[in-house]
Amino acid sequence: MTPKIRIHLADDHQVLIDGLSNLLQTVSNFEVAGTSLDGTTVYDDVVNDKADVLILDISMPKKDGIETLKEFNEKQLPCNVIILSSYDDLKIIKEVMKLGAKGYLTKNCAGENIIEAVEAVYQGQEYFSDAVRQKIFNTFKDNPKLNPNAIIENPLLSPRELEIIILIALEYSGKEISEKLFISAHTVETHRKNIMKKLNIKSTIGLVKYALKNNLINP
Repeated sequence: MTPKIRIHLADDHQVLIDGLSNLLQTVSNFEVAGTSLDGTTVYDDVVNDKADVLILDISMPKKDGIETLKEFNEKQLPCNVIILSSYDDLKIIKEVMKLGAKGYLTKNCAGENIIEAVEAVYQGQEYFSDAVRQKIFNTFKDNPKLNPNAIIENPLLSPRELEIIILIALEYSGKEISEKLFISAHTVETHRKNIMKKLNIKSTIGLVKYALKNNLINP
């Protein structure tokens, strides 16, 4: 039997919690284990609920999402956190990702993305709404070699893995990629290894050739 993914919802708007809860519970292996309306209780609530995934509003009262993430780090409690926000500000995105958030959704698209986001972060992946992903992509799109109209269809690759391929092909170092995408150097290296395994590519040169062949970058 497939284990339930236990989800905790933290937002100061009960209407939003109710809506997301109803949506999430349409998935057979999802279980909304608990909710928080106040930022000061989120950590204890997640511990008590034994939640696998935390969906966290960035603008919680008394203690905001950033402070809550810091508490999780200080107490060394691993948790798959998806940030829910009304804003797609790059500085906020960068800060929460450095603090360990695995996903970032804007509230105006939460309904259409939340199920996919929970599944992704539970499996150890990252998830960003399209608006957030575009915001991040804009930080390196001025590279003259980048093909801004690149479209690739490969069911093996996630959007994040495509970004990693592009940046490797654009000759960004692992450190530079981690800074651009707000992830650790270790995560970059893990993505690189997974990509090479999926595509049966043996070297960085092979990744560059793949990017050129699929028009991800210009020669």
